[in-house]
Amino acid sequence: MNPAYRIFGILCAFALSAPVQAQSVTLNLDPARTQITFTLGAVLHTVEGTFKLKSGMVQFNPATGEARGDVVVDATTGESGNNSRDQKMHKSVLETQNYPEIVFVPERVQGQVPLAGESHVQIQGLVKLHGSQHEITIPADLQVTGNQLTASLHVAIPYVQWGLKDPSTFLLRVDKKVDVAIRVAGSLSFPPAAQ
Repeated sequence: MNPAYRIFGILCAFALSAPVQAQSVTLNLDPARTQITFTLGAVLHTVEGTFKLKSGMVQFNPATGEARGDVVVDATTGESGNNSRDQKMHKSVLETQNYPEIVFVPERVQGQVPLAGESHVQIQGLVKLHGSQHEITIPADLQVTGNQLTASLHVAIPYVQWGLKDPSTFLLRVDKKVDVAIRVAGSLSFPPAAQ
């Protein structure tokens, strides 16, 4: 085959496949199937609690790793099973009357995301919390079955370093980081197949 024709063929194949590779996959999270739990270590006991997901939509490009969207947690739903402690958390620490949402904005997914099976990735993005934003990388274990995705994520949030009030007292000392475990589920929308 003439080398010029071979090069032309390769360029045509690349041009036809590039738009497909450049398209993003959309993940719509299901708040009813998403669990967010937190654990805060303390001198006398460990505090455990939950938050609820308000909404979540993430678009990511499997070829480039670029991501966008937002995952919104309803900060006002935070509870630990103790009314007085929860009132202090909402009034003095999270100040949910002024900052009712915690938002994660994904920017990049590091690692391969196969469109079927299991994978482990690192998700880079910004956390918008208490009127400021912070860069963060969250490890995630993914499972894709058909158009359904589930993921387990775990991250330690240095809330005091990020400017939130330390709820420690003279008698009760608590950790300066809170461990957050997230189990999400949602549906995937794939780009249309090339004709």
